[in-house]
Amino acid sequence: MVLALLFARQGLHVTVLEAASTFDRSFRGDTLHPATLELMERLGLIEDLLTLDHTRAHSARLIRPEQVTTLANFRHLHGKYPYLAVMNQAQFLRFLHRALAEYGSATVEFGARVQGLISSGGRVTGVRYEQAGTVHTLNAAVTIGADGRYSKVRAAAGLSLRSLSPGQDVLWFSLPRHASDPHGSIDLHVGGGHCMVTTDHGERWQVGLSIRKGSYAQAKSSGVVVVRQTIGQALPWLAERAELLTDWNQLRLLSVEVSRLRRWYQPGLLMIGDAAHVISPIGGLGINMAVQDAVACANLLTAPLLQQRLQTRHLAAVQRRRSWQIAVLQAQQVVEEREVGQIVGQPQAVHMPMLLLRVLNRLPLLRRVPAYVTAYGLWPERLQRRWWKPQTRI
Repeated sequence: MVLALLFARQGLHVTVLEAASTFDRSFRGDTLHPATLELMERLGLIEDLLTLDHTRAHSARLIRPEQVTTLANFRHLHGKYPYLAVMNQAQFLRFLHRALAEYGSATVEFGARVQGLISSGGRVTGVRYEQAGTVHTLNAAVTIGADGRYSKVRAAAGLSLRSLSPGQDVLWFSLPRHASDPHGSIDLHVGGGHCMVTTDHGERWQVGLSIRKGSYAQAKSSGVVVVRQTIGQALPWLAERAELLTDWNQLRLLSVEVSRLRRWYQPGLLMIGDAAHVISPIGGLGINMAVQDAVACANLLTAPLLQQRLQTRHLAAVQRRRSWQIAVLQAQQVVEEREVGQIVGQPQAVHMPMLLLRVLNRLPLLRRVPAYVTAYGLWPERLQRRWWKPQTRI
């Protein structure tokens, strides 16, 4: 949706195929990082965006029974938005949809399920999709797969992800939030053999409970009572509210992995976001990296598309621009996954990454580093000034 908006603002004809009938889904990524907020400001949308319901996380913390470690303190950032905006993703997507509707060259098709790619002369020239029982064809100068970790476009192209870690599974659910509860931070709670994350959504907590990879069926057979007991052990202040979990259907499974494509593109086709590189929820980097992929696409592809001279080398340039940063961040996430696993198993041990974080947070010149990397990535994508202003509107 972000890339469609950036393209449409320059007069390019763009169609978004959304498989679902609405944007409404439970337990999707919901953190808008400073890099995304600054992009919305450059597009003249930030004031309207921040009128929507959201909370602000000024830090991310690791909480263990014996110690609290600040993973990132966003107050140390010098930008205008020293926080993560926690906003329901469906709400953000509807906001982008309204912004996109201002441009006559853009269309969003709901309930449009991709069936396959159209190719000619060794080049992808569009897609076939089914909508309301009818199969349609859509021709395009470039087809961009931005359809997530289970990408139908990627599968249709015969591209396979390379796994970088064994991953884990996470059970997501919501519990009521009280005004006296902790606020202003996204917290990772580790202890007693359990790992849980809590995110403040105003009137509710979004909670993620990590379980062993592949153990979902076993967890489901044990029932929701075991989940309630785990919450009570790990987060006693939520124990009473955990009793509201009475049915397994109140929980959603997220299969967590770290993986990426070796090559993001084919002639006429480009994969971005989780379709190209699946990122762990650790650090909430998924949306941030996907949006920055979109900005890189806008910077590198808009001119060739407007001039009708797009070539495969332009698609390769997007991967060159983005892949090294994704590789470094994913390597960091693999280390963090192992670190959390070790802490769960050895709660009293001192681990080098945690020790490094403590040192960084105590040094004034370096304490912005963890927050900056979380907020912007290693080398943030900035929309080129020539693409700031829209060229056409309805």
